[in-house]
Amino acid sequence: MERSEMKAISIIKRSYRELSILVLVFVIYTAVCIIQPRFFSPAAVINIFLFFPYLLLIALGEMVEVISRNIDLSLGSILAFSGYIVCLIFIRNREFPILLAIIIAVGFGAFLGLINGLIVTNFKIPSVIVTLGTMGIFRGTIFIIGGKQIDNYLIPKALIRLSQPKESVINVPYSVLIALGLAFLVSLFLRNHRLGREIYTAGSNPYAAELRGIRNKKITLFVFAFAGGISGLASMIFLSRVGYLDPGTAGKGLEFIAIASVVIGGCSMNGGIGTTLGTVIGCLLLGVINNAISITGVSVLWQEAVYGLIIIASIVIDNALKKRLGKA
Repeated sequence: MERSEMKAISIIKRSYRELSILVLVFVIYTAVCIIQPRFFSPAAVINIFLFFPYLLLIALGEMVEVISRNIDLSLGSILAFSGYIVCLIFIRNREFPILLAIIIAVGFGAFLGLINGLIVTNFKIPSVIVTLGTMGIFRGTIFIIGGKQIDNYLIPKALIRLSQPKESVINVPYSVLIALGLAFLVSLFLRNHRLGREIYTAGSNPYAAELRGIRNKKITLFVFAFAGGISGLASMIFLSRVGYLDPGTAGKGLEFIAIASVVIGGCSMNGGIGTTLGTVIGCLLLGVINNAISITGVSVLWQEAVYGLIIIASIVIDNALKKRLGKA
């Protein structure tokens, strides 16, 4: 089979995958609307999209890492740590510029991500093991330097307004627009920039990538720093949405939901495969499920079980499509 034919089949498979997820979103949304009509209300839709932005940002960072054949379990802790550092600044100066605070959060998150990357590359330890350790280290350090809850009155109103639909000129919260805008930029970067294409190559076959002159260490350092930086940005969106920060719970478990979104969206855990559109749709699906569980009165204890079932179902569907298209 020629390379052009293989590429066409790959594109068709991804399109089927993304379309099937959209259909699943529609089916779940319709079913819940029938069970609980108020799920059809504008308020319920707004709640879905307010859960969406910071999850999408974390998922974009996780997606880039998974494509490069890495897994990061520390992104939720990086979100909490970056947010806490910025909150300490807000406590000292209530008038601190929001844009500068965002830059600090992104920079601090990128620094923590770079620490992960340096450990992975220099000590040749699997990323899942490294980030499992730093997940606890980063969150534990928050309590060493203080660890007190940051209450609502300490968060600048200008930051909270980013998640208020009425503050936007088009009634879509700025936090949603920021997340979608960044997703678009990440998509352009992965498709059109040389480094973006090298991430796919390194994830598909690290040994072949080295033979082609691609420096896998550089790729690894970049993807971890990028994921950390985008988690820092997510911390600001999280503060905007929630309005306070509890160091013990902020972002906890969010990396697992992000991994679920990435896998559902079509990323291969073996690296080299994944699209931004698929990740966006995967986050939308989990946003619908998250709000459907709360609005129907189902215990939140079922939430993780539902996420797990969806991951298994998505993998089964992906394998079925792969076999069918392979025969075609």
